[in-house]
Amino acid sequence: MITLSDIRTAINDQDHEPAIHDTAASQASVAVIIAEGKTDLEICFIRRSERDDDPWSGHVAFPGGRVETGDLCANTVAERETREEIGIHLVEDHRIGPLPIRQVARSASIQNMVLSPFIYHVGPRDLISTSCDPMEVADVFWVPVKQLFDKESISEHTFNVRGSTIDLPGIKFGDHIIWGLTLRILGSFADIMGYELPVTS
Repeated sequence: MITLSDIRTAINDQDHEPAIHDTAASQASVAVIIAEGKTDLEICFIRRSERDDDPWSGHVAFPGGRVETGDLCANTVAERETREEIGIHLVEDHRIGPLPIRQVARSASIQNMVLSPFIYHVGPRDLISTSCDPMEVADVFWVPVKQLFDKESISEHTFNVRGSTIDLPGIKFGDHIIWGLTLRILGSFADIMGYELPVTS
């Protein structure tokens, strides 16, 4: 079983850094929030609200979003967005460290977005309350880490990607499917921890 001590050691042993902060660039950050559940560590996910102007409408994601004027660095983007989206106030003491940055491809006419994920620990999950911004977030849910590595959680689903339907694998948790970019970020976390997810996207 993965422990909090294992995660701190693995993250601190990595050389990767978040993207150089530039409010003029296409940058975003997300928070991978870990809390102690009753029997296992749990990770926080959101399901995005369904909106016509959101390319990730209705998808499962980590809380986070794009850089805004006034954000001081990449991690403050993740922390501000988490507070705005789900009401969790992340501070420096919660932050364990960064995961490798991701280049997020968009349309051919728009430059790629640079995504900086960060790992946070917020204590016992029973003490964490959330409050969703309904314009951004339809649901908040927590998944035990062991379930993310369980082959029984894998299933294939049809997704709409840039106007086309495609069958892709994902991790199923209740009515939610973790796939795409969110699954790739989990893959980075698994690699650093020396584990292998039972599925990649």
